[in-house]
Amino acid sequence: MSAPNSDSAPVFQALIHPHASLSRGGWWWLGGGLTVAVAATGLRFWLIGAWPVAIFAALEIGLFLILFARHTRAMRRTELILLTPGELTIIRTDPAGRRSERRLQPAWLNVVLQDRTGRVPALFLATRGVREEIATCLGESEKRSLAAALGTALHRLRNPRFDNPQLRDPA
Repeated sequence: MSAPNSDSAPVFQALIHPHASLSRGGWWWLGGGLTVAVAATGLRFWLIGAWPVAIFAALEIGLFLILFARHTRAMRRTELILLTPGELTIIRTDPAGRRSERRLQPAWLNVVLQDRTGRVPALFLATRGVREEIATCLGESEKRSLAAALGTALHRLRNPRFDNPQLRDPA
């Protein structure tokens, strides 16, 4: 990741990451509890002579652990939106830790919230034929809030208020 211009301070920044369903401790409790419950059920069927059920119970535990580990790994992705007076930078980090960067000029940048029937709306940054979808992991209210905050930041950046002491009331 290259550093943004040091002479321009961020006007707006948002770090977006998926909602974590469980903490690391919660993951161990869930995985351990499910393993014990399914193993106890499998052992019970093994003892009454239905040993194929125990084999499928072991496969079920393994499948659950693999799928939940993949889900937990996918929660590592992040998206950083950084707005400075010169550019808007989107830095995405995938679950493997690889980063990608996209830079857009904020002068003609628009925040577009596209409603989709029966689904969470899509949030785009659009400028001169380029549409970049952001915040794909957020829900509807979070996307609407982000769209409003980013739109306000872009408006303030394009329409600065200058404070001229000579124009103030002398009172």
